[in-house]
Amino acid sequence: MSILNVLVVDDEPGIRTGVARVLRNFTVGFPFMDDDFRFETREAGSGEEAIAILEKEPVDILLLDNKLPGIYGIEVLEYIRQQEYDIEVMMITSYASLDLAVKATNNGAFNFVPKPFTPQELKSAMESITKHLYLKRMTRKLNEQGKQVRFQFLSVLSHELKSPINAIEGYLKIMQEKQAGGDIDDYQGMISRSLERIKGMRGLIMDLLDLTRIESGKKKRNIIALDITEIARMAMHSMEPMAIQRSVRIHFSGDQPVYMHSDPSEMEIILNNLLSNAVKYNREGGEVFLSVEKKPQGITIDVRDTGIGMDERETGELFKEFVRIRNSKTKEITGSGLGLSIVKKLTELNHGTISVSSKPDRGSHFSVVFPGE
Repeated sequence: MSILNVLVVDDEPGIRTGVARVLRNFTVGFPFMDDDFRFETREAGSGEEAIAILEKEPVDILLLDNKLPGIYGIEVLEYIRQQEYDIEVMMITSYASLDLAVKATNNGAFNFVPKPFTPQELKSAMESITKHLYLKRMTRKLNEQGKQVRFQFLSVLSHELKSPINAIEGYLKIMQEKQAGGDIDDYQGMISRSLERIKGMRGLIMDLLDLTRIESGKKKRNIIALDITEIARMAMHSMEPMAIQRSVRIHFSGDQPVYMHSDPSEMEIILNNLLSNAVKYNREGGEVFLSVEKKPQGITIDVRDTGIGMDERETGELFKEFVRIRNSKTKEITGSGLGLSIVKKLTELNHGTISVSSKPDRGSHFSVVFPGE
């Protein structure tokens, strides 16, 4: 149960105590709210007293009479707008006019409740203003989170792209000025490193596109009956050139077809990412063990490697977006930091789970389990 603080500003004590009595045991709830709301009331008999309370205490909803001794309610409303308080205001007045209504609305008043009002009229008005306040605050929160996510996204993207672009630019200038000589063979190493940097940037862009499609819900899915064993075998073949370069052997156990309903591209992304990491983060001359089995708990894909491994802190961060394990052993390994977060999202999209166990210098074991069919 959440609490909303209500300030009742009226020079009639009977109105103030009557509102407090009606709201004492009243709660508001809607299906889209996590919690119901109850109300705690404070009272003020004048505009000056109301402003003094607003300056000291948090107030969520203000029930405000206009005709007050001293400054009028409309002046209190103007003060709230100038201070940019996060307060919803409902005017409760016997002297409402079109001019007052327009002026109050322009200053941020949400609604008018004419006096005298019945308990039910007050409750209905409180339901309306509570819903409005909740939705306004949730919208602001989502917008702020969206801005923060966009800022983080652009910061990471610019950081990830700046280094390879600088490197390629440096190599091109060296070649342009023929600093290494006039023979094209003198530049083969620079050309190879530039192509590797471009490959890394392309991988980052493709990962970002995959992530965007998944999170926006606009990824078109082609759900068919798949042989996961066959897709795993294709993923293994596609990783063999990289494995050969690093003298890593990939072992596959999965002779029997294992069928499930899914999107082929999603299964390819999952398997390609897991195998790619197992090869990239392996030691020279290491091994990768890939298996696909149908077990009592479901369809299991296991990828084990004999690589550099990770400690508990690193495995705890592994499936977050833009997270890469950075240490002396991984500083030369390129990657977007998005692959495993995409694998996790796609696994959950297919109602599966993914887990990892790892030990430094001993290797890692990733296990994906999908419900059996």
